[in-house]
Amino acid sequence: MVTTLGKRAQSDPERRDWARPFVTKAQEELDKANRALAHNNHPVMRRSAHLGVAQAHVDSALNMMVCAASAADIRALLPQMVALVDEHLGLGDPQRIRVAEIAREFRDDPDRVLNSSERAFLAETVSLARRLLRKETLRVRSFVRIVRAVTLGVAIAVVAIAVLTNIWEDAVPLCFVPESKAQYRIVCPTMSGDLTSVEPTNAQIAHIARAQDYLLIEIAGMASAVIASAAALRRMRGTALPYDVPVVLACLKIPTGALTAVLGLLLMRGGFVPGLSALDSTPQIIAWALVFGYSQQLFTKWVDTQGQALLDAVHGPNSLTSPPPSLPQAGVASL
Repeated sequence: MVTTLGKRAQSDPERRDWARPFVTKAQEELDKANRALAHNNHPVMRRSAHLGVAQAHVDSALNMMVCAASAADIRALLPQMVALVDEHLGLGDPQRIRVAEIAREFRDDPDRVLNSSERAFLAETVSLARRLLRKETLRVRSFVRIVRAVTLGVAIAVVAIAVLTNIWEDAVPLCFVPESKAQYRIVCPTMSGDLTSVEPTNAQIAHIARAQDYLLIEIAGMASAVIASAAALRRMRGTALPYDVPVVLACLKIPTGALTAVLGLLLMRGGFVPGLSALDSTPQIIAWALVFGYSQQLFTKWVDTQGQALLDAVHGPNSLTSPPPSLPQAGVASL
């Protein structure tokens, strides 16, 4: 497109001299964008950074093209510029209103031409809209990095709990001692003890507890969190951005489910939940682990909401805001 624009500028005596520097600069910016995209041997986040750099160079090239384009070219590009400005500038923004006025004048007057100040205004306004778009995209990138870091931290905590409880299996046994008709029973996630008329001691409970107890509960919590992740994805919309927001949100739920399963059972074992301080059987413990694993949705739903809000902030062709009240919507849409 830049080559075609340059040929048209060379064949137009009125634009031949002043348009050449803009065309040259536009080609240079596109070459820089191509060099940025050529770096394909970097990690995912680095590739995303290269995409951002390339987009900045493409935006600069488009601005140069606006400055060098003919009236016919401006007429062809104007609907796209109006849509971009409408997406990212407020309804009462003077720049948005002026761009819409220029678009209306082009529609009403086939012989309408742009002077140099109007070209510079269009280029600067569209550049501002693109900068706002990049800022919104960078917010999504920062959010993804934060969620990944939190997910890694929670995963490390889950692994640490599994390792430490495997080494010191009798430190905090995840067992319950239900009482029925003056008879006591030791119930653990992987094993149960015999009935006794005397309340078991800590040593007896530790003898029944196994190193796999915490690991089993964490697996149950993660399995339940996977189901919660699948259910939450149905409310997430896809995105064309190079950042997998739905994926990182789903990954956050899995280790969080393992952690909430363990912490929930520890709260029950400590008598924090009245009436549920002594589970009666191993299946009951596993069932409550599944419930607590799914309950991580109570905490992560706020992260889901924030992620979706950030994605919605990055406007697309289906999220155009309404034109300013002073201009009829049909008039702008008909460009």
